[in-house]
Amino acid sequence: MNPILNLSRREFLKTSGGLALGFHLPQSWAQSGPGRTVSTDLANAFSPNAFISISPDNTVTVIVKHLEMGQGTYTGLPTLVAEELDADWSQIRAEGAPADAKQYNNLFWGEAQGTGGSTALANSYEQLRKAGAAARAMLVAAAAERWQVPVSEIKVSRGIVFSKNRRATFGELAADAAKQPVPADVKLKDPKDFVLIGKPAARTDARAKSNGSAIFTQDVRLPGMLTAVVLHPPRFGAKLKSFDAATAKQIKGVEQVVAFSTPATNGVAILAKDYWSAKKGRDALTAEWDESAAFRLGSSDIMNEYKNLATTPGLSARKEGDADAALRDAAKTLEAAYEFPYLAHASMEPMNCVVKLDGGGCEIWNGEQFQTVDQAVVAKLLGLDAGQVSIHQLYAGGSFGRRANPKSDFVLEAVAIAKATNGAAPVKLVWGREDDMRAGFYRPMYYHTLKAGLDAQGNLVAWKHVIVGQSILTGTPFEAMLVKDGIDGTSVEGAANLPYAIPNLAVELHSPKIGVPVQWWRSVGSSHTAFATECFLDEIAREAKKDPFELRRSLLGKHPRHRTALELAAQKAGWANSKKGVSRGIAVHESFNTVVAQVVELSRKQSSLSIERVICAVDCGVAVNPNIIAMQMESGIGFGLSAALAGAITLKEGIVEQSNFHDYPVLRMNQMPKIEVFIVPSKEKPTGVGEPGTPVIAPALANAILAMQGKSIRALPMSSQGVTFV
Repeated sequence: MNPILNLSRREFLKTSGGLALGFHLPQSWAQSGPGRTVSTDLANAFSPNAFISISPDNTVTVIVKHLEMGQGTYTGLPTLVAEELDADWSQIRAEGAPADAKQYNNLFWGEAQGTGGSTALANSYEQLRKAGAAARAMLVAAAAERWQVPVSEIKVSRGIVFSKNRRATFGELAADAAKQPVPADVKLKDPKDFVLIGKPAARTDARAKSNGSAIFTQDVRLPGMLTAVVLHPPRFGAKLKSFDAATAKQIKGVEQVVAFSTPATNGVAILAKDYWSAKKGRDALTAEWDESAAFRLGSSDIMNEYKNLATTPGLSARKEGDADAALRDAAKTLEAAYEFPYLAHASMEPMNCVVKLDGGGCEIWNGEQFQTVDQAVVAKLLGLDAGQVSIHQLYAGGSFGRRANPKSDFVLEAVAIAKATNGAAPVKLVWGREDDMRAGFYRPMYYHTLKAGLDAQGNLVAWKHVIVGQSILTGTPFEAMLVKDGIDGTSVEGAANLPYAIPNLAVELHSPKIGVPVQWWRSVGSSHTAFATECFLDEIAREAKKDPFELRRSLLGKHPRHRTALELAAQKAGWANSKKGVSRGIAVHESFNTVVAQVVELSRKQSSLSIERVICAVDCGVAVNPNIIAMQMESGIGFGLSAALAGAITLKEGIVEQSNFHDYPVLRMNQMPKIEVFIVPSKEKPTGVGEPGTPVIAPALANAILAMQGKSIRALPMSSQGVTFV
């Protein structure tokens, strides 16, 4: 019996006559994902390595080690295999890999499996091409042996192996290929011979996500399963003192009420036969909290503390020349300060997880982003070996970093609840939007100060940058490896590696310990450093009476990738030619080894502003799938705009004030501007595209506002500065 059912969306599509449009999807879109049902004969499949399975029915299943959360891993990674295998795209399927760091580790992370840092395609580029090439070599050897011809006479194209007038499909050769030795070394294609890489292949997950058959955590149904909803403490750091479950237990459908505690969270879980009953039970629950160690500061209190810290010496993250002396000797100096609020991840699918404790082991179903970390902490909580924790990787409805929680907060919470019930039934933990907003983890609040010195000719000779904000890595398993000499690299990335040629440059960091839970957020440190550095550079250009594009270009002599992307964006925007009623802003930034430049075109509509067009140029190495690159740039721009225009998590006496999209607004479809994406041609290995589109849009927009109004935007979101958009 398949324990996973997906009735709600499927039945909705069946019964919603207004949506039954009678369209046909091309065969190349007819792909499956997690929880798929296909007619493959897995027992007789040819599996030359951990990443490929070729069945007698000619289906090629690519086992994808990275989570598909909308960013295209289930298309990009199979493309690498299919290219070297010379498969036909219509026969390719994608399936999530199990949790197994020995076989499916992220090569950039050592022996750890996980998805993040825009590394999925970059770390898999050669690995999966070699996997495909090895399988192809074995199929060719099998054909040569069957037909008694030299290997050199065998050709492969679009899933067919042939020699003169003989031909066979992969499926027909699978059994014989399985008997061939796995080659120790394989030759990869010359890029000039690529057939699929560089072409806009259709997404493997498109059909399943369109017809409702794609399996997300919310779709998992196990026999006897109970749904858990949690009452969390209202303040961070508070502990449960007592609770009264009498009224909650009277709610129809409520089965159990249990208290739990993990290293990351604590609270009371209401378990019921369905989500709504569990939520009603939680609403009826009363609890008392020990708030003696609770965090009680408000956002303004934290920011005031940060401003005071910024006036004191920080830890040095970069030092070239003598910035302080150069500032003292400069003909002219400029100063600016920038404020950034806490931000929620606000992914479409809030946090959820299904757990089953059985036979001394633990089985988990979820949109899994951090397999190795989650396995380890779950095993520790249950007193198991990591190998006794199995994880089924499903689709995730977005993440933006949230599901890769260093403390495994919501996964550990689900396991703790199941443990508190003695494993009597499988448990599906469901966080509502309000839980995710108020009990989640956030992009840290930051405060930046910048000082610049110009010589008599208006040349930039000094730059001093001070950053104040919580460390994401402190107190996590990554601290020992990634925090060097007290510097959290995620706090200063994009600032400490500033590409501009400035002879005297200093970057300093303060990392105060604040009791608000924080973690990485899409583009991490670049989400704030790009804004501060790129906006300040435009202020410098304005003071020096220089064109912002030309100033950047003149400072990027040692960074040709930045310069090329900048020039492409400016050229496609027609930067040299003014446009009546339109102001332009430009910005360029590198994150995750990818360079993105953007130009925003802005106009005025009565008392509001309108973003007319965004031109985006991206250098991400070899463009494996140009369509997905464009999608991710568009996605990153939309995500960045949401934060720039209105995103802010604020605290009052330690309590988060936002709860849902009515007071934490995200960009609506009708607010999305026209976006044009241009890819810089490259023969370099691919780099990430999931995050680098996000940090550039806010400074490009702020710089367009500066050009239009002469007004500097020095705090986000822009709505807090009285700037409105249509």
